[in-house]
Amino acid sequence: MTDSDKHSAPPAIFIMGPTASGKTALAMSLMKHLPVELISVDSALIYRGMDIGTAKPTAEELAQAPHRLIDILDPTRAYSAADFRADALREMAEITSRNKIPLLVGGTMLYFKALLEGLSPLPPADPAVRERIEKQAGEQGWEALHSQLSEIDPVAAMRIHPNDPQRLSRALEVFYISGKTLTELTKISGETLPYHVHQFAIAPTRRETLHARIEERFSQMLSNGFEDEVRTLIARGDLHTDLPSIRCVGYRQMWSYLSGEFDYDEMVYRGVCATRQLAKRQMTWLRGWEGVQWLDSEKPEEALNRVIQVVSA
Repeated sequence: MTDSDKHSAPPAIFIMGPTASGKTALAMSLMKHLPVELISVDSALIYRGMDIGTAKPTAEELAQAPHRLIDILDPTRAYSAADFRADALREMAEITSRNKIPLLVGGTMLYFKALLEGLSPLPPADPAVRERIEKQAGEQGWEALHSQLSEIDPVAAMRIHPNDPQRLSRALEVFYISGKTLTELTKISGETLPYHVHQFAIAPTRRETLHARIEERFSQMLSNGFEDEVRTLIARGDLHTDLPSIRCVGYRQMWSYLSGEFDYDEMVYRGVCATRQLAKRQMTWLRGWEGVQWLDSEKPEEALNRVIQVVSA
C-alpha cells in the first residue's frame, strides 16, 4: 500500500504492549474521546471460563466498553493467527461500515503481525501426514525427528525445541506436503492490511515498575479466586496441559501445583517468572516493530492525549 493509499484508507488504531502495562485502561479511556470500538488481540482472552488468570476485563468493564473477540472459544479448541486475522478483518469491516474506528488492543504480537503483514501461504494440516509423523515419533522418538528437521530446515530446527512435538510435527508436515521448508514459506507474506493504521505501544519506562505490576496483578488474581477457576477447569475432565489454552501463562503453573508437582509458593514464583518472561518477549517484539509510537504508562493522561492528537490530525 502506497502512502497515498494509506491516507485514503479507513483509520484503525493498534494499542500494543506487554502484559500489565495499562493497555485496557488506555483503550477504555479513548472510548470517551474518539468514535472507536474495541477488538481484543489476545490469545488467552478468546477462551470461555478463563477469566481470572487471563486478567479478562470484568463484566462491568465489558458492559461499559464491549470488546470483540473475547469469550469466543471453548478451551478445548485451538485458534491460529490465520483464524484471528479472518475474525479481526470481519469485525474491523463491520465497525468501519458504521463510520467508527476499529481499536485493536492486546499483547499477542503474532496476531498483530499477521493482521498487519498478512500470512505466509502455509499448507493446511493433513491428518494422514500428521499420523505418519506421529507413528515415526512413536517408533524412533522426537529427538530423531528433530535431527531429521535439522537436515531439512536447520533454521527452524534451531528455533524448535526437540521437546515441542506440536511445532516439530508441523514443521515436518509443511515440508512433506509442500516440498518447501517452513523457513522458505514464512518469508512469503500475504495480503497487507487495507487500513491506515496508527500504531502505539504502551509500557512503563522502567522495567522494575513493570515487574512490580506483574507481581501485584498475579497476587490480585490469586485473591480473586484463580485457584478455584483452575480447579473448575480440571474438573471438566476434557482439558490437559498440551492444549494451547492450558499452556497460557499462569494456568500451566497453577495446574501443575494442583496436580501435586510442586507447592503453593513454588507455583507463585513460577507464575510470576513466566509472566515476566512473557512481558520480556512482548517487549522484544515491540522494540523491533516499525512505525510504532511509544507511550509511557506511568503518564496515562499524557498517553491518552497523544493518541487523540495523532488520530485526530
